[in-house]
Amino acid sequence: MKGLLGIKVGMTQLIDEDGVTTPVTIVQAGPCYVTQVKTQDQDGYDAVQVGFEEVREKSLTKGQLGHLGQVKPSDKHPERKAVSGLKPLRHLREFRTDEAGNYEVGQTLTADLFEQGDIVDVTGKSKGKGFAGVVKRYHFRGGPKTHGQSDRHRAPGSIGATSTTARVFKGTRMAGRMGNERKTVQNLRIMRIDNERNLIAIKGAVPGTKGGLVIIRQAVKG
Repeated sequence: MKGLLGIKVGMTQLIDEDGVTTPVTIVQAGPCYVTQVKTQDQDGYDAVQVGFEEVREKSLTKGQLGHLGQVKPSDKHPERKAVSGLKPLRHLREFRTDEAGNYEVGQTLTADLFEQGDIVDVTGKSKGKGFAGVVKRYHFRGGPKTHGQSDRHRAPGSIGATSTTARVFKGTRMAGRMGNERKTVQNLRIMRIDNERNLIAIKGAVPGTKGGLVIIRQAVKG
């Protein structure tokens, strides 16, 4: 299994010996911690749950703290399990793998899980653009700017027939909220890795804003 959670730091560029400039995105990947190991016999599928970004206990709910083994037993609730040693973590994600038995709860995963030259898929939440029209959202050309058209330059035009269907089909491209969606960019190459600081330089752009959560995993089609 090759998968890590990280924070998008920002973009820069790398210049090689021949003077070729390559745009890269810097991601602080890890350290991540294995918080749960799921098996076919117990859960119906094999997966490894990974946690990232340590926070204060007050930032999580009792259910989240209980899942991480952070809720201590008390006189009122002696049935609670003891602290497992896991830190309070903000983000939890699963990675499907057939090798779940090779991992154990509490194991630390760092940037050295990947190597320079690996092909990865990066998932994040795209930047929110707010309410946008069809020209910006779907690249419509708009209406003509002459022949009496004075207020339809950026209008969508017809959205359907009249009496035959008598409705607007679901999925019709219209104005609405743009961005703030889960996006995945596939087949990106890792250009450089700094194992000491858990920094990974990925060629090209990845979804999201600076400081946003990203998921790096081994490429499905690479």
